[in-house]
Amino acid sequence: MRREIEHVVSLHLRRPWGLRRFTDLNERSSHPAGVLHGPGLSVFAKLSMADDAGPQFEAELRGLAMLRDRGHVRAPMPIGRAVVTPAGRTVLLLEALREIRPECRTPDDWRAIGRSLATLHRVHDERFGSKHGAGYFGPIWQDNRPVAANRWADFYTERRLEPALRSAVDSGFLPTELGAGVELLCARLASVCGPEPSPALLHGDAQQNNFVSTLDGAVMVDACPYFGHPEIDLAHVDYFQSVPEELFDGYREVLVIDAGFAVRRELWRLYAFLAVITVDGGSAFGRAFLTRLDDALRLYR
Repeated sequence: MRREIEHVVSLHLRRPWGLRRFTDLNERSSHPAGVLHGPGLSVFAKLSMADDAGPQFEAELRGLAMLRDRGHVRAPMPIGRAVVTPAGRTVLLLEALREIRPECRTPDDWRAIGRSLATLHRVHDERFGSKHGAGYFGPIWQDNRPVAANRWADFYTERRLEPALRSAVDSGFLPTELGAGVELLCARLASVCGPEPSPALLHGDAQQNNFVSTLDGAVMVDACPYFGHPEIDLAHVDYFQSVPEELFDGYREVLVIDAGFAVRRELWRLYAFLAVITVDGGSAFGRAFLTRLDDALRLYR
């Protein structure tokens, strides 16, 4: 694996490059990951042994390019052919960023994340979804095809909640009564969605660890973009852990946050809750999201 990566990076640089040091980032990533340090260049590498790792990483590269090209926000650049398969494994290679660690972020760093998210949300399209059709929310395949009605409630129901519910049921970790609660909510979703939004370009998985703070501002990573309701991203920034209010202050420097967002916040998290239950529902971490899902459903009965 090391030899193949060194070869790809050397071709990218058009000069010999070799690994000198490695920084392990496994604790902060859903995949084994780290930074490979070499002469004149450091490379971020993410490893997957999943059967569909190649399509996952190719979708991630398309998403990052979409953020840069259409969203005009910062996202890491690929290194060489970016997706390599040494020793039967699949590795994604991106430029390594000079990061300000999350625990060292200043209020200005948090505001920069908010501003970058709002900058993305200023980009609009005529339809909800994406012409690319597919992406991945973490390890879960995600259908981004537009829906016939082109209404947000229909897209969120047909492309997010219903598929996530099926996956959670199939995992065996979702109690029947909670599944029934999601079905009932889907049937009346239009009545609780609030005003119809204009389809905005979303990060798609905007939890706070998917932003890297640098001296030059915020950089978006691990994205699965599509056009949707901007409140989805706002609801996801802190669904794992809280964030300072400065993030939302930075967002408001660019765009208004509707007053009704506070009421709808848990509604937009249901999809993420179901995804966590599907992937980690057998662990103590995942089981905690059963309670969060139940609490959220009670808000919209």
